[in-house]
Amino acid sequence: MELDNTTYNDLSVFQHEEEFSIFHRLCFTRTSQGRDWLLKYFSNPFSELRPILDTQQILRSIIENIDQWPNDITNGTLMVIEKFYDSNVDAIPNANLLHAFTYKLFNGPDFALVRYSISHFADLLKGMTRLVQLLDDDRAPLMIRSYLRRAADLMNKPVLIELRERERGIQFTWRETLYFGGYIRDEFRLSALELINIYSRIDAWYSMAVAIKNLNLCFPEFIDHPQPHIDAHSLYHILLQAPTPYDVKLSPDNNFLFMTGANMAGKSTFIKAVGSTVFLAHLGMGVPAQSMRLTLFDGLLSNINVVDNIIKGESYFFNEVQRIKNTISKINDGRKWLVLIDELFKGTNVQDAMKCSSAVIKGLIKIKSSLFILSTHLYEIGDELKQYPNISFRYFETSVKDDQLEFSYQLREGISNDRLGYLILKREKVVDMLEKL
Repeated sequence: MELDNTTYNDLSVFQHEEEFSIFHRLCFTRTSQGRDWLLKYFSNPFSELRPILDTQQILRSIIENIDQWPNDITNGTLMVIEKFYDSNVDAIPNANLLHAFTYKLFNGPDFALVRYSISHFADLLKGMTRLVQLLDDDRAPLMIRSYLRRAADLMNKPVLIELRERERGIQFTWRETLYFGGYIRDEFRLSALELINIYSRIDAWYSMAVAIKNLNLCFPEFIDHPQPHIDAHSLYHILLQAPTPYDVKLSPDNNFLFMTGANMAGKSTFIKAVGSTVFLAHLGMGVPAQSMRLTLFDGLLSNINVVDNIIKGESYFFNEVQRIKNTISKINDGRKWLVLIDELFKGTNVQDAMKCSSAVIKGLIKIKSSLFILSTHLYEIGDELKQYPNISFRYFETSVKDDQLEFSYQLREGISNDRLGYLILKREKVVDMLEKL
C-alpha cells in the first residue's frame, strides 16, 4: 500500500518524539536488529493480499506459542557476536593443549574475548533451535517456514550441535575455547550473520504478536471486491489510553463522509484512528477494533497537518492547494485509495474557504474508486451537498453545562452548527484578561 511521508507524519506512525508514535506503541522487540526489521515492515505495508494473510497466520502461530518463547537470545547476545567479528582477534591455532596454553599466555585479551563470546554463540544456537522446534510446522506459511528451515540447515554442523548442547554455566576449558572459537571465527562468520538476520525478522514478528496479545487487537477480514469497503465495529485510536470506540462503514454507495463538530470534539482523532487502523491492517497486524472487514487498498493519503514553508516563500494556503492537487493527481487512476482530509483551506478567509472546499468536494465525489473522510468547520456548505446520495453527514456532539464544555466523542447523524470559539475564549479567562487591559 502506498503512503507518502506526509501521510506517515499525519498518522503519527513515526515521530521525532518517539513515545507518541504508533511504532513505539507497538514495538516489543527484544533486540535492536529486530527493531530495525520492524521498522522495515512498518515502512513497507503490503499491496497484495497473500503476504498480508501469511503474516496474519505467522502472528497467530507465534501467539499460540508465546508462553513457550525462548529467552536465550537477548540484545546483548547479538551485540557480543557482532563485536566478536568486528574485533581484530589474532588467528586462533589448532585446539591442542600446548597451543591453548601459549595462546592464553601471549594473547590473553583475545583469549578472554573468545571464551566470553562463544557462550553467547551457544545462546544463539540454543534459542534458534527452540524457535525452529516451536514454529516449523507444515501448516505454517512458506514465508516463515523457509527461514526456519534455512536456520536449521545453517546450524546442522557437528561442532555447532556440540556447542549448542553444552550445559550453560560451565566455563569453557582452554582447549574448548580454541576449538569452538576457531570454528566460529574462521568457518561460521557468514552463517552467523545470516542466522542473526533470520532471528531479527522473527523478533519483529514476535513484537507484532505481543502487541496484538497485550493490546487485545483483532485480525481484520479482507473481502474480495472491486470497489473499496470499510466496515468496522468499535474501532478506536491505538495511541489513546481511554479511547471512545466508533462504528465506521464506507462503501461505493456511501464513499464520502462529511464530518463537522467543534474544536476538541474528536474529528481529527477519528480521522487518524481510521487511517492508522487501515494502515495496520495492511501490515498483517491486528487492529484496534472489535471487528473489521475491508478491501485491500492501493494507497492512503492524508491532508491533516499542512504547514507553510518560509524558506521557499510558500504560504499555508498555497501548500494546502498543492497537497490537494497532488492528491487528485494520484487518486484519479482507478485504484482504491483512502483519502483523509482534516479542515480544508484553513489558510484563507471563510468565504473563500467555503467556495474552495465546495469545489473540491464536488470534484472528489466523482471518484467512485476511493473512500473519503473530510472534516470541516464550514458546516454551511453541507446543505448544498445533500443532493449527492453518496455523501453521509456526521457530527461530533458537544454540550455546554455551567459554561463548561462536555464532549461525548460520539458520532451523530447530521451537521453540527456549534459555534464555541468565544465560549472557550471566555472559559479560559482570556476575555477577562482583555477587559482588564
